Amino acid sequence: NVWLITGPNMAGKSTFLRQNALLAIMAQAGLFIPAKSAKIGIIDKVFSRVGASDDLSRGHSTFMVEMMETVSILNRSTKKSFLIFDEIGRGTATFDGLAIAWAVLEYLVKQIKSRVLFATHYHELTSLKKNLNKIVNYKMLIKEWNDKIVFLYKVVIGEADKSYGVEVAKLAGFPEVITDRAFEILEQLETKT
Repeated sequence: NVWLITGPNMAGKSTFLRQNALLAIMAQAGLFIPAKSAKIGIIDKVFSRVGASDDLSRGHSTFMVEMMETVSILNRSTKKSFLIFDEIGRGTATFDGLAIAWAVLEYLVKQIKSRVLFATHYHELTSLKKNLNKIVNYKMLIKEWNDKIVFLYKVVIGEADKSYGVEVAKLAGFPEVITDRAFEILEQLETKT
């Protein structure tokens, strides 16, 4: 019921989520979808928690908007709903965000039992598969080549082994002095945990 999708930014996780939500809506409307075959079933509602925006006129931070949208989905979805979540918990401290994402995933599997695509950078969530057999781990396929990453834009079974955030910063054009220092700091942080 739940696909947990890991992989670096720019690898296509958000596009994959949105694409599947659109295909589900098209199929429910009786439209043709670009597939050789598809078995989707009846969906009563499609919910999406994707993107980051604030609502300063109401005094809501980006994180607060994310939390309010998430709770709205949790309160209104059913077993027949199709949900897409993109990086729940990213707008706060790492452990707080991980804890929220973890609890939301458990709630989706144990209480709501709907079909879910859940994209995350929290690799720790992939361990939930051991205790919750409704979760299947998928990853965005990438290839490391000549100290660079190449995005293959393909979803495969498995778990991403790292986030590649500094590599994406390099692709964005960060000065080499910054990315080199970021790699040093990353190595120090990873050896502490």
